[in-house]
Amino acid sequence: MDDSEPAAPGSSLNLRTVLGAGALLAAAVTTALALRRTLQRRRRKPGETIAISAQPSPAEAQLAAAAEPSVAARLDAALRTMAHAAERDGRDVPLLRAARLEARRIHVLPDNLASEPRTPFAAGAAGWWQLREDAELLDEDKARTIPAPQPALVTVGTTEDGSLVLADLARLPALLLDGNPVHITEVCTSLALELGMSPWAHDAEIVAVGFGEDLPNLLPTSRIAHMRQPEHALRDLTERLLEVHQMPETAHHPYIVLSASALDDDTAWQFADLLAKDLPIPATLIAPAATAARHFPEADILAVSTPTPQRLESIGVDVIVQRLEDAAYQQIVTALAVSGQPADEADGAWRHVPGEPAVTAQDATAASRAVRTAEPPASAEASADDVGKGGADGVFPALLQTSTDPAALPLPATSSATGPGNEGAAAAGPGIAAEPDAVIISSPSSLPDSCDRAKQDLGPEIRVLGTVEVDGLGPGGHGPRTAQLAALLYFRPGRTADTLCADMDPLKPWSTTTLNARLQNLRRALGNDPDGDPYVPRRRNSNTPYGLAGGVRCDWTHFLQLSERALPQGEDGLTDLEKALALVRGCPFGSQAPAWAAPYQQEMTTRIIDVAHTVAIHRTKPGQHQDLVGARRAIVLGLDIDASAELLYRDWLIVEQTAGNRAGMHTTIARVQQVAQALDFDLEPETQQLIQELHPSSRKAAT
Repeated sequence: MDDSEPAAPGSSLNLRTVLGAGALLAAAVTTALALRRTLQRRRRKPGETIAISAQPSPAEAQLAAAAEPSVAARLDAALRTMAHAAERDGRDVPLLRAARLEARRIHVLPDNLASEPRTPFAAGAAGWWQLREDAELLDEDKARTIPAPQPALVTVGTTEDGSLVLADLARLPALLLDGNPVHITEVCTSLALELGMSPWAHDAEIVAVGFGEDLPNLLPTSRIAHMRQPEHALRDLTERLLEVHQMPETAHHPYIVLSASALDDDTAWQFADLLAKDLPIPATLIAPAATAARHFPEADILAVSTPTPQRLESIGVDVIVQRLEDAAYQQIVTALAVSGQPADEADGAWRHVPGEPAVTAQDATAASRAVRTAEPPASAEASADDVGKGGADGVFPALLQTSTDPAALPLPATSSATGPGNEGAAAAGPGIAAEPDAVIISSPSSLPDSCDRAKQDLGPEIRVLGTVEVDGLGPGGHGPRTAQLAALLYFRPGRTADTLCADMDPLKPWSTTTLNARLQNLRRALGNDPDGDPYVPRRRNSNTPYGLAGGVRCDWTHFLQLSERALPQGEDGLTDLEKALALVRGCPFGSQAPAWAAPYQQEMTTRIIDVAHTVAIHRTKPGQHQDLVGARRAIVLGLDIDASAELLYRDWLIVEQTAGNRAGMHTTIARVQQVAQALDFDLEPETQQLIQELHPSSRKAAT
């Protein structure tokens, strides 16, 4: 599951097709990578860093730019709202053949074209229904409790005007593909990837035949099975039909065979014979037409090698077939494989990030006694719903209940950051650092003492621990994009104009004219250093690399300086650690980080979690540094950056156990269960064990 919000009614969406993929497939790929990296962060030990490529591949960058997860969230909410309204009114949920997503509207095609529109849809043209602009849709938590009515809905292509066309494969016994075998595989891959990550396809069972051998292990969901031969899929479908009689609650789960391999004549005949029957589950075959067409005379046939629109008769729409290019798919597979690698061991100062304290029997007994004696009694299982109803002030109620005003838990104010030194400048040009070979953020331990704010003249600052901000650049006009350009030059100096232009917009790279204009704006905004030299050096010739002068500062570098100086000091370093956390304003690089920043964003997120964890541990220990409010404050900040960080939920449980706070413990358990459910993850074993130790009466350790 992703964190996207449904698109606002009437808002315009950019439904671009890139590398053969539509916006929903692009969102599926981007979500898969994001979830895999979330799992990496959850599984690492304190101080470790996750494995990630030095920079995203062109395919990852372009698909991330084309992704529109908000439209998927809105369509999902609309369909579940329709199902909820039908159930409430005692009516059958209407069957749909297709959906069409335009830049401003969502349309669905009912199976019965003469039927009256159902909530939240209104009548449209040619029998289609369109989502009302004023429709009140279920919120995310409520929608999650309603089974998706069309779990086999998937993009088959686009119209000439760029609208996405989705077909409900459960309404099609067969869909045949004609054309180059490579293109057939690309179409099957596209369908598998999108169904494998779609928010409404949780109950779909997808069988990939002759392709996608790695997909079951690479995607963070478990919907796809790989089989080598079509006859293996036929046998599995037969067994599934027998199984459903023992598991009638799964009768609505669609079974979809995606075969890039041609079926032999006998297997095609057996599939046709089976799918012609009134089956207890929806079952669909997508396969090459060459050998299967004569056994499925009424099936739609898509010419997958044709780049022009063609009629999909079952829904009456002309579509350009969606197929993710194989070269792009291989790049995505590589990124997914890297996201499954073990974490890198902690090094340097980060070896001093504390582990998790063991809960002694005495601690657990005291916590259990606090839970039993506190009034009124409540169930940890039931409180999950309460957590989800808290609104903006209810995100972390146990953390904030120590004060009626969340602002009463401010982090200590501190000044902003110094920037990296000028190592490598001589090689790259006057005042410009050389581009690193890999993602290596400058470490404070490698910076000269002159970087201390008290010992130098302060240059302009780039702030990336939140929405990107740069001194001298306002929030309007070209300011935000120019600020991102400044961050790109800071973190990746020495790049060519073409590379910078592509990094700033992977789908439609900037022109050199635009780049030079933004550099001029940035040069004026940053000004000159005390010696009169511009902080954005002028290029002497076409071979001069792009970059910033060494006096430009960054809050991330200052965060590292403070943290790495403080960590080896243990509890004596708390002041600097809390100053480091005070620099964090939100998610690194903002909620819509540019693709080039992904490796840095992951590094920053893990380091922020490590520092928040360290502060929580030191502030929870008995002694002169104990400050439970300070511990909660650090946990709040860390969970605002990564709400899935179970390490911090375990810290939170220890804080509330130490405080004897029964309500806080219940809320923590409910919250971590809710987050795990939303992400469709199991709780980590450490979390389950800690819950059992501190709260033995709680048996719902996972959702």
